[in-house]
Amino acid sequence: MELNTVMTANPACCGRETSLKEVARLMADNDCGMIPVVDQQGMPLGTITDRDIAVRAVAKGGDMNNCCAGDYMSEPVRTVSQDSTLADCCAAMESAQLRRMPVVDSQGRVVGVVAQADIALNSSPSTTAEVVQEISRPN
Repeated sequence: MELNTVMTANPACCGRETSLKEVARLMADNDCGMIPVVDQQGMPLGTITDRDIAVRAVAKGGDMNNCCAGDYMSEPVRTVSQDSTLADCCAAMESAQLRRMPVVDSQGRVVGVVAQADIALNSSPSTTAEVVQEISRPN
């Protein structure tokens, strides 16, 4: 199965300097828990999750009025190519233990995101179970 058929296309993205408040607003407006952090050309620099904001920023006393995505994003970013299969994406998510995977085009720009939910909605129960198990496995 091709990724174009299961990914969220044209995901909300932010820049390194986007405030955490704006990142959280993007997550709420787009009903998502991860925002790719991109440069001006749309090339991925990292990702920021709702957990990054809650655990790494808020819980550790970050100054929410002056924090930005670049302060708390996870990097380096891992991606899959838009021409990858869903099986390739699942394998990459499992090996990196990522619940969400940015998808890039042939120029390396973010064009989509595949989440565990996309796999659950578009794969067999056994594939979904394997992905969830492998992503959740303690290191």
